[in-house]
Amino acid sequence: MARFDDKRRQFLQFAAFGTMAAAWPGFLLAEGAKTNNAPNRTFKPDVEIALTARTASVPLKPGTATRVFQYHGKLLKGPSSTLTEMPSYLGPTLNLVRGQKVRIIFYNQLPEPTIAHWHGMHVPQKMDGHPMYAINKGERYVYEFEVKNPAGTNWYHAHTHEMTATQVYQGLAGLITVTDEHEQKLALPSDEYDLSIVIQDRRFTADNQLRYLQHGRHERILGFLGDTILINGQIDSIIPVKTRAYRLRLFNGSNSRIYKLGWEDGTPLTAIGTDGALLGKPENYPYIMLAPAERVELWVDFSGREIGSDLVLHSLEYHGAMPHMGGGRRGGRENEDRRGDSGSGMMGRRLTQGDNFPVVKFHIAEKTSESHELPSTLVPFQRLLDRDVANPDSPILIGLSMMHMSPELNHRSFEMEAVAESEKIPVNTIQKIRIFQEDHAMRRGGRRGMGGRGDTDDSDERGGRRGGRGGGMGMMMSMAHPIHLHGQQFQILSRLTQNRHGSGYDTVKDGFINSGWKDTVLVMPGEEVTIIKPFQDYTGLFLYHCHNLEHEDMGMMRNFLVS
Repeated sequence: MARFDDKRRQFLQFAAFGTMAAAWPGFLLAEGAKTNNAPNRTFKPDVEIALTARTASVPLKPGTATRVFQYHGKLLKGPSSTLTEMPSYLGPTLNLVRGQKVRIIFYNQLPEPTIAHWHGMHVPQKMDGHPMYAINKGERYVYEFEVKNPAGTNWYHAHTHEMTATQVYQGLAGLITVTDEHEQKLALPSDEYDLSIVIQDRRFTADNQLRYLQHGRHERILGFLGDTILINGQIDSIIPVKTRAYRLRLFNGSNSRIYKLGWEDGTPLTAIGTDGALLGKPENYPYIMLAPAERVELWVDFSGREIGSDLVLHSLEYHGAMPHMGGGRRGGRENEDRRGDSGSGMMGRRLTQGDNFPVVKFHIAEKTSESHELPSTLVPFQRLLDRDVANPDSPILIGLSMMHMSPELNHRSFEMEAVAESEKIPVNTIQKIRIFQEDHAMRRGGRRGMGGRGDTDDSDERGGRRGGRGGGMGMMMSMAHPIHLHGQQFQILSRLTQNRHGSGYDTVKDGFINSGWKDTVLVMPGEEVTIIKPFQDYTGLFLYHCHNLEHEDMGMMRNFLVS
């Protein structure tokens, strides 16, 4: 708290001299944000919402209520269906329509600064929730934007510098649904048959209060893992369903836990949507990997199941996502266990990264003859290819590293205003971006640096820098990173891996959805993921970062400057 206030005071002192504008591309943007405490009279909203971040107490376990942070919403203008209350501590779901003009008046009643980010939404930079715009207690920030996203499931959450992990953990998160004419023509399951499933893990003290990091920097490096799974903010959740088709919107709202979702009876999962949009057609998977911030929409048909029976969605066992210090079996799983969650866990045991445990139970409660047929096609989908990008032969490089217990991007940590030459993007272009694990790349002689975009420090000299930073230790610290890019959604062009049999990659590789639109992608150790991302309509600073929230708060975040 003190550190944040000191930085803010220092910024204001510099601003008084007017010397920062040339050196800091975000300076004028941050200054302009001061005018965002009042509505724009020329903006005519179709929907207006008052959203307040505040403290609250909610009953999560028998006995003492749990103190949380919470978003509270009030609809001021627009369709009555715009806000749907969620149980427990979660914020209300914002149900929006493509083409709507939306005004959200955000009030901070917390005892610390905060700002809200509309994750997955394509909005102007000043409306995106950059941490430079954090407001103090008693202040407000006015968001005004047109909904340009297609039908899909997005979310909103706190995005305060060095406080994102703690504020989201304490409850500052909620869902956003968008509908459009293409989705409406499909007549997918709706109303009570359209279910949101928010998956989070938490720890509790003996008096039912949320317990966060217990083991300092070491636990921050690995990411927080809770010992209790909550569904929609509730413990031991059982969802009653009828014998018919449902649309399930699954969202990983955990700080760092990665789920390998699969039915206990081995039934394939039918995906109809990814992070922020429907797929072109349904796709079947034996299981689906869901990293923090990722969403997936499933078509689930409970027809033919016995009344009174249960179907349980599990997180199945997998390996290879965590660091392995010294060659344990199965990709270092024994080391994962020793450095995992220290809590009691479900069934009296810890829940480490990659364990098998139940996530949510569906109880077949009622028989019905009505249902929906799964459409063979969903919505129009344009696959982006090399011919569509402005830089087919010189992709933007994003190197992920954990050297010296410091999560970094391209060997840099976050600075509020910093933009490297390689992070400057022409507006209204489509860019190829290559995301890779620096620690594994050391063995490849710096191949990626040749011909890539970037500063001298980031490209041509990369091979030498990698070779000089000690590949062995870096390899041991390599772990999976969910990488989120603000602004427009992107498409995955390819996945390449150096992993061999026994690394654990075989236990996750069939669960990646590489089609459709995404805003977050899980990059496993030894993996290189190439994406294609549009940077259209809006200029300014747009973040990209690891969505392991502990890593984000430790500085694994950078800016793109779109101009």
